[in-house]
Amino acid sequence: MNPVSQAVVWLNDPLNWTNPGGILDRLGEHVSMSATAVLLGCLVAWPLGLWLGHTGRGGGLVVLVSNLTLAVPTLALLTILPLTFLGFGRPAVVVALAVFAVPPLLANAYTGVRQVDPQTREAARGMGMTGAQVLRRVELPLAVPYLAAGFRTAAVQVVATAALATFVNGGGLGEIIRFGFGLSIAVGGGQILAGGLLVAGLAVSVELFFALVERLVTPRPLRRARRRAARRATDAVTGS
Repeated sequence: MNPVSQAVVWLNDPLNWTNPGGILDRLGEHVSMSATAVLLGCLVAWPLGLWLGHTGRGGGLVVLVSNLTLAVPTLALLTILPLTFLGFGRPAVVVALAVFAVPPLLANAYTGVRQVDPQTREAARGMGMTGAQVLRRVELPLAVPYLAAGFRTAAVQVVATAALATFVNGGGLGEIIRFGFGLSIAVGGGQILAGGLLVAGLAVSVELFFALVERLVTPRPLRRARRRAARRATDAVTGS
């Protein structure tokens, strides 16, 4: 039996879903630590990005932080953080994934505020709003589509990368793949493929869900403007 057939058989076995440590348990672990990591990243990146965007300073800092966090491989963080007070297990995984989530969250928060029309900002100040009020009542609502886009990117990246948590006893769907490698390829090949399909399926589902959320929170005029910008970029590339 080839690995594809083995994967189909393995996924269709109800016991592989419901047994302790089965797919449902691992899926719950995967989703919970991914959600915690993204929310932790939001707590760090969004306030910083919004404030830097509001002040109009720190663009270089945003790029530097994004590049630094992207330059450090998540697997390296997963092997270093367990040696600290966090220890092996989920806390180290969540922190490592949160660091990985920061770049898109930070960059989109900063960009969202900077994209606000300067005339709109000046009009708000002319009405007597303080800087904090301008940020809260004007810039933040207009930046919501960008925040949603950054959240979508971060969520998909974290969900896909969380499979590496198995290397430091973090749980998640990666455990299914690791256990498959513990067997011979002839026996465990189907389980390895099944685990990979589960991770990929979850990542695609998260992408589709948050793409819908991003569309819902993006005002219709802004959607049309984005489509026109995308069309112009495509025309420029194709030379038409």
